[in-house]
Amino acid sequence: MVLREVLYKVAIRSVSGNTATEITDVQIDSRQVKAGCLFIAVKGVATDGHAFIEKAINAGAAAVICEKMPAQLTNSVVYVQVENSAAAAGEAAHNFFGHPSEKMKLVGVTGTNGKTTIATLLYKLFTSLGYTTGLISTVENRIGEKILPATHTTPDPVQLNRLLRDMKDAGCSHVFMEVSSHALHQHRVTGLRFSGALFSNITHDHLDYHKTFDEYIRVKKSFFDQLDSEAFAISNADDKRGIVMLQNTAAKKHMYSLRTLADFKGKLMENTLAGLLMQVNDQEVHFRLIGEFNAYNLLAVYGAAICLGEDKQDVLLHLSKLTGAEGRFDYIISPKDFVIAIVDYAHTPDALLNVLATIQKLRKGNEQVITVVGCGGDRDKTKRPVMAAAAVEHSDKTILTSDNPRTEDPVQIIRDMEAGLQASARRKFLSITDRKEAIRTAITLAQPNDIVLIAGKGHEKYQEINGVRHHFDDKEIVEEVFKELER
Repeated sequence: MVLREVLYKVAIRSVSGNTATEITDVQIDSRQVKAGCLFIAVKGVATDGHAFIEKAINAGAAAVICEKMPAQLTNSVVYVQVENSAAAAGEAAHNFFGHPSEKMKLVGVTGTNGKTTIATLLYKLFTSLGYTTGLISTVENRIGEKILPATHTTPDPVQLNRLLRDMKDAGCSHVFMEVSSHALHQHRVTGLRFSGALFSNITHDHLDYHKTFDEYIRVKKSFFDQLDSEAFAISNADDKRGIVMLQNTAAKKHMYSLRTLADFKGKLMENTLAGLLMQVNDQEVHFRLIGEFNAYNLLAVYGAAICLGEDKQDVLLHLSKLTGAEGRFDYIISPKDFVIAIVDYAHTPDALLNVLATIQKLRKGNEQVITVVGCGGDRDKTKRPVMAAAAVEHSDKTILTSDNPRTEDPVQIIRDMEAGLQASARRKFLSITDRKEAIRTAITLAQPNDIVLIAGKGHEKYQEINGVRHHFDDKEIVEEVFKELER
């Protein structure tokens, strides 16, 4: 493809060279550049792509997009100066890979909690309805039945458009993807055409990145502001910012709710370990998922399916048979003492409170709730004391432990969590830095029929310590301890 076609819709300030130059690939990673490639110098959080322009040219780059022109220009290379390289990368990648989002039904899911479950349920539902479907999520990416590892909630624009092109080529008619606030702020989805967007909820998270809650809300809202009039937008009426999200969108607006009038109205009738019995609009349905938070997720999925033109009876029939995403209220029952261990990705105060509230509703008598929880390093420190306080208040016993400490001292992270606890709470918690030992201790403390919640990591198969990812799987540890206690 010639460069001028790749530059369609890119906000250009100046050009040096011939835009009729043939481009063989698009990259924002200089290590991936080969002969004939367009290299886009993007300013990232940790590194600035402008520092690698010379390296990219030496590797064979035929053209460079940048915000600041290099002091010395190479005659054989085309330089395109733009206002924002990240936004340019989104438009250029979408052009180069043949506008894949315009050739499928692409639906994005944003919000603090529930993104993975909603996107995964939509993927499972439309696969069950007979479509070849794509999934882009925190847990994994899927092209039909083919599973690809996920490195980010939302990939960078080049990887994302390449993946969407591959999905189109594989015959996918629908693609469901998580859209994180980081992705929106960093223009990873710029240039894409969404057929629909869903909002789950918003609570305090990622303030280490966005700095203020108002900025976090603004970024989330920008996703809906960019939709066109042919798209649909679905929001949670029970979240106090649900209506705000849709204020300026040109898309067709829809709401879902358990508590007020809405286009997609749910009424929770039963919530047990056997699943949810819920009235959806005028239809009573039993679902295999558990918890009020999943009732909201199911309503969002139902609404999206209806907006995509599916028959409501077919949708409810197929939806009633589905299970959720890995590491989301994933529970195992010990065969000996019937201790229930729940592994959940809850890593924000609101998500943790939702899971604990669900557990309280599942209790039949005097079962203890024992919670194992940690907080990630190099992330928002303000939620650490709040997470600890939530766990201790709503559990009989709490064990504070490591999550992914990354480059921070795990002992200090736990101290930050402990700072949120009153002196009267001291008898209700332990601090054990080793996460495996913390899980083992929690299960050992449990009596028959007690409930052990292991929160924070969910589906993750690693623990990141000092920049190194070590194999670690909460569910695997639980099964290992259960086997030990059977002996």
